[in-house]
Amino acid sequence: MFGLMQERPLLIASIIQHAARHHGSTDVVSRLLDGSTHRTTYRQLEARARRLARALQRLGVRMEDRVATLAWNSFRHLELYYGISGMGAVCHTVNPRLSADDVAYILDHAQDRFLFADTSFTALIEAAAAKLSGHLRGVVLLCHAAEMPSLALPAGIEVLCYETLMDAADEDFAWPSFDERTAASLCYTSGTTGRPKGALYSHRSVLLHTMAQNSAAVFGLRPGDRMLPVVPMFHVNGWGSPYAAPAMGAAMIMPGRHLDGASLASLMNAERVVFSAGVPTVWLGLLQHLRSSGERLHTVRRLVIGGSACPPALIEAFDKEYGITVEHAWGMTETSPLGTFNTPVEVPGEDATAALRRKAKQGHAIFGIDMRIADDMGHELPWDGTTSGNLQVRGHWVCSAYFGDAPDSANDAEGWFTCGDVATITSDGNMEITDRSKDVIKSGGEWISSILLENIAVAQPDVAEAAVVAAAHPKWDERPVLLVVPRQGKTIDTAALLGAYRGKVPNYWVPDAVVVLDELPHTATGKISKLTLRKQFRNHLVATGAAG
Repeated sequence: MFGLMQERPLLIASIIQHAARHHGSTDVVSRLLDGSTHRTTYRQLEARARRLARALQRLGVRMEDRVATLAWNSFRHLELYYGISGMGAVCHTVNPRLSADDVAYILDHAQDRFLFADTSFTALIEAAAAKLSGHLRGVVLLCHAAEMPSLALPAGIEVLCYETLMDAADEDFAWPSFDERTAASLCYTSGTTGRPKGALYSHRSVLLHTMAQNSAAVFGLRPGDRMLPVVPMFHVNGWGSPYAAPAMGAAMIMPGRHLDGASLASLMNAERVVFSAGVPTVWLGLLQHLRSSGERLHTVRRLVIGGSACPPALIEAFDKEYGITVEHAWGMTETSPLGTFNTPVEVPGEDATAALRRKAKQGHAIFGIDMRIADDMGHELPWDGTTSGNLQVRGHWVCSAYFGDAPDSANDAEGWFTCGDVATITSDGNMEITDRSKDVIKSGGEWISSILLENIAVAQPDVAEAAVVAAAHPKWDERPVLLVVPRQGKTIDTAALLGAYRGKVPNYWVPDAVVVLDELPHTATGKISKLTLRKQFRNHLVATGAAG
């Protein structure tokens, strides 16, 4: 016997319909390319999303066609999220920080029909378009007709103006109903270990992810909250923020391309932001600005950090110096992205050091996700907080195959997806990434965690950023090399820095060398590029004679 409940498909358009009907006057604020501020509401945005869907139909876009975006966080990008997916096409967000070669590859691989792009990316579009093989029919620039820049594209690719298309369409489009398992959005990995691979999300997976994300144990957004999504909408659906905030009626304050510390602090204070989410690199920049300027964040209560391991020193600094709670999350493109969340809790009798150590972990699996650690043979390992193994996940919004590959080809026989991270899990389920599997340093048969060494370095007062990579060694196979960037106006004493490791890690973990750099390379998603550093410093110890 089945239950006697109404059944409606879980579709993305229902989110913006709900926001427009029940939170219609809530703000959607955008910092535009020229630094000006644009203001609209969910009611107005939903109407324009329907107008966009009608314009897409007139361009010949049909169900399941891929439509690409190349844009910063803004009201127009939000319209694209809902207009494309809502009509049954696939919203393919493209990362503009990738190379022109990679952008061309993923546009071809996805067989995108149209590309909607901010005007600041014209050079990238021209470079990528020269490498395309013929699927793309047009590029739509997100501006008014008077703002259209010149764009030289190969024959067969039309250049169109977004607002001109919108003016010619009407708002009589009605959101259709279809199977909730229909593809909704497509996001490619950053390609740090090879060609980018596409994760194809369904309407069902996005809706389930949104509901889990808005639980009190995760983002816990509420009407009246004002959220600033620092993480770009071209990176894993903006960590789900473009769906989570409208679903709860929380205002969205979108910074566009202005992600430096001064710009973020100014926008957060001007728009009374209470909650934000982004990668550690951005929050380090914000912290440095606050410290150097003396400025404070008047309304911000919570920052979520993910994308890479958060140094405990960063958590402690925001808490003690500014009264802001930092909450750690973990996920990846293949998990839509949220997999775990470190919800703040109080543990009776826990001292400050132990509490900080716990807060720096990646957290517990959120409802809808199961996880485990396994050895190289696929056997599950114990949850004792010390045994490390390959992190594996499965759940309602976990990738089962990459776009274009055979069904279930990304999973093992039991449905587990191997994440590429090495992790430990405590007896109560608190997971900690100890390294990426490709970043673990294997010295004399022992494993050394680069993340732990980096956290100790960043905790030192003169260090702004740090990375630890493996360098070849004739006796031990690999040894750690520490690469650091000093804080502005500071000088790093390398001997004192190495001394900071004594008593905190085994002696054989202490790096064999320290290299002071002006800056560290970053990936297209804002993480430190270990791949670049491994190539550059692989032979550092041998070349400098430090491996004797």
